[in-house]
Amino acid sequence: MATIRDVAKLADVSVSTVSLALSNPARVSPKTLEKIRQAIASVGFVADPLAQSLARGRSRMIGFVVGNVGNPFFGDIRRELENYALDHEHFVVVTDSSGKTARERAMVEHLIGLKTAGLALAPSGYDQEYLDFVASLNVPIVCFDQKVAGIERDFVGSDNYLAGAMLTEHLLQLGHRRIAFITGPSHMHTATERYRGFAETMANAGVEVNSNFVVDGQFTRTAGYEAAMRLLIQPERPTAILGANNTVALSALQAMQELGFRCPEDISLAMIDNVQWSSVITPRITMVVQDTLALGGIIARRLMHRITNPQGAVEPPQDFVLTPKFVPGNSCRRI
Repeated sequence: MATIRDVAKLADVSVSTVSLALSNPARVSPKTLEKIRQAIASVGFVADPLAQSLARGRSRMIGFVVGNVGNPFFGDIRRELENYALDHEHFVVVTDSSGKTARERAMVEHLIGLKTAGLALAPSGYDQEYLDFVASLNVPIVCFDQKVAGIERDFVGSDNYLAGAMLTEHLLQLGHRRIAFITGPSHMHTATERYRGFAETMANAGVEVNSNFVVDGQFTRTAGYEAAMRLLIQPERPTAILGANNTVALSALQAMQELGFRCPEDISLAMIDNVQWSSVITPRITMVVQDTLALGGIIARRLMHRITNPQGAVEPPQDFVLTPKFVPGNSCRRI
């Protein structure tokens, strides 16, 4: 196996010059850098990333820590982050915490041990112990999706209150008053803000929220399906269901179809967040979507700024909150 000494000998430079070319090519003259690159290709040298990490004090690895890698929302953001990172000679390692704080912490600690350059983190915790843990991490971090009070890091997300309010107002304009809401976990920022947008819009319209119409779907398929079933078997059913995320809304559509209800003829349906192949789902669901490409781009640029720019490393944290987009479908009818 070729070594750095073989490269140095063939390029007729010192070992330290080859090392500098590998770790910080901008500090090597273009002529010397080209000689080293040709020597590397000739001898088949492959740099040891662990050794480089030890020399620099950090690797070129970025940790992407989320609660469900199967969610298309996270997939779109990951692709944007990965593309930007690769353009800046970094690569992304994806981890899935399944929304479990202990698992997330173990993964983050492992990434830190590998000299990770920075983290894109969708937080799963919210108590003081979790806040202390995040505060103790001595690496650049950009949090996204879940805004956790007390975490002093950059945050990138969407206006979740507005997302809930937009769909509620749409259903109200169509004449609906018996509107059900399938919520997410009560400790999650996205879930509480989307419900708050729903509840306050109902109140502003003078419509009382029926407590029997607010059911917990935990942002999961199983809980969302069970929540929808509880709504559909009530003597006085809702005329519309609003799903706090794509998973619970599609579970509600499944429950409707299994019980023989037609959408939107019998019950209207709206949801927050898009899904892959949404255009071929029948009916095409009315939704509010987040601009995942824009979110991913901001996360990537902000994190690389903090990793590569000395000034960026000490800048105070900032929040970047984007406006979601209303996308009409044919799953809601006027009554």
